Amino acid sequence: MSHLTKDRAKLIQRIHRIRGQVEAVERALAAERDCGEVLQMIAAARGAMNSLTAELLEQHIRFHVIDPKRTGAEQQRAAEDLIEIVQSYFK
Repeated sequence: MSHLTKDRAKLIQRIHRIRGQVEAVERALAAERDCGEVLQMIAAARGAMNSLTAELLEQHIRFHVIDPKRTGAEQQRAAEDLIEIVQSYFK
């Protein structure tokens, strides 16, 4: 994933924020906070993960699937990889 090098710090920061959100959910559950509040926290963490996933998928498509420097076979393999990723995401 060398094409992510320029964005690596930003991606890692996003992961840290997501980790913080998940830890906040854990603390809320341990403290027996209101279920509506916990559900909102979970929705926020899920939204952050979905946003990160969308960004990485976009970068994967741009670098591996539609990059004109890649051969047809490389693009085909990248497309197949992407299909597997999307299928596993929806399971």
